[in-house]
Amino acid sequence: MQFRRRLRSRLVLSFLLFGTLLSALFALSTLFLQNYLEDQLIGATLKQELDDYVMQLRRDPSVVEPFYTRIQGYITRPDDPNRTVDAAVRSLPTGVHDVNIAGGVYKAAVRKEADLWAFLIYDVSDNQRLRKQLIPALVGVVLVFSVLSFMLGASASSRVMKPVTDLSARLDTLSEEGKPDSLSIHFADDEVGRLASALDSYADRLHQLVERDREFNADVSHELRSPLTVITGATELLLAQPGLDEKVRTRLLRIARAARQSADITTALLHLVRAEQGIDKDSAAHNVGRIVGEVVHLYEPLVGNKPLALRVVEEDRVSVIAPESVVAVTVGNLIGNAMRYTAEGEVLITIGNGRVRVEDTGPGIPEEELEHVFERHYRGQNITGKGAGLGLAIVKRLCELYGWSIHFSNRAAGGLRAELRFYGS
Repeated sequence: MQFRRRLRSRLVLSFLLFGTLLSALFALSTLFLQNYLEDQLIGATLKQELDDYVMQLRRDPSVVEPFYTRIQGYITRPDDPNRTVDAAVRSLPTGVHDVNIAGGVYKAAVRKEADLWAFLIYDVSDNQRLRKQLIPALVGVVLVFSVLSFMLGASASSRVMKPVTDLSARLDTLSEEGKPDSLSIHFADDEVGRLASALDSYADRLHQLVERDREFNADVSHELRSPLTVITGATELLLAQPGLDEKVRTRLLRIARAARQSADITTALLHLVRAEQGIDKDSAAHNVGRIVGEVVHLYEPLVGNKPLALRVVEEDRVSVIAPESVVAVTVGNLIGNAMRYTAEGEVLITIGNGRVRVEDTGPGIPEEELEHVFERHYRGQNITGKGAGLGLAIVKRLCELYGWSIHFSNRAAGGLRAELRFYGS
């Protein structure tokens, strides 16, 4: 099936089928016309000769019966006792007939009148043998024309497809970085050249769109860091004041947590943009357990009055070479989602064996929705509360960028399990 899907293969196949069908129709037409014309010509000639002979015989009864090498003439009567004419021919009605006599094939012209019967028989055995020899010859001609059609199709398709093949090869060599090279300058002003021009126009628009997106993300991420730093600094100064009211302290802590999360997200997005542009230089190894501890501390106020316990189990040390903000955003999304959708019970964060596993006792996610959790703006049917559905989409992009894997599954005892694997099997 793959052979037939290729455009060049289709052209070759079209030439082959066209040539074969055309030559086969020519061969069949030749056989038909040969048989038809032979029957008409011989039959008409025999009938005319027989009619002329009978007319002459009526004028002159002494006229001799015609007899040639391949034509035999007989005159007899209905009650002729000698039966000089073969019974197979004698029994035929008036007209022209094909008959087999003594292993031979004959065409017999018969005229029966009340007082005489006239027969003119023509031996067509040689014609039949020639016809049998003509059939394999025509089959051979069809095969020869099929081969020629295939060769012509292969040659023509190669020339026809060469510009398309060149265009495909140049598309494969285009770099993903920087502005793509022009394609149309390498092709003539024909269908392929217009296609190359359309691809150039599309590539330019796509390049401009990607560049605007990268610049916007980088600019926004960079510009947001300054006000977030100011907010964080001011909040720390306020929290350091003695005699601070507890309600005010709680609100300031909430502001500090939001500022820290926003700073981590903007930094992670900035690293994401720089990594896509190949200029990410952060190569320090960070302790995942420490980052998880800080994230849990920030998310603890979300528990509120819910009967929910947060528990962190560090089985062994896990270090990862990636920006700290990227790790914080990734595990923070998993922990935050678990806390947000678990009304009671426990959220267990396990660190070890090159991974972070977050398990909760919430409602879980229907199996048919698990494959959609990473889609942008996707929210499950049973999900309540606020949210734009972008958190896990960002987590997925970060995991793909740094070569991590993430997997969601429902626990047998109820709840959801999210596993973020940095390395290992």
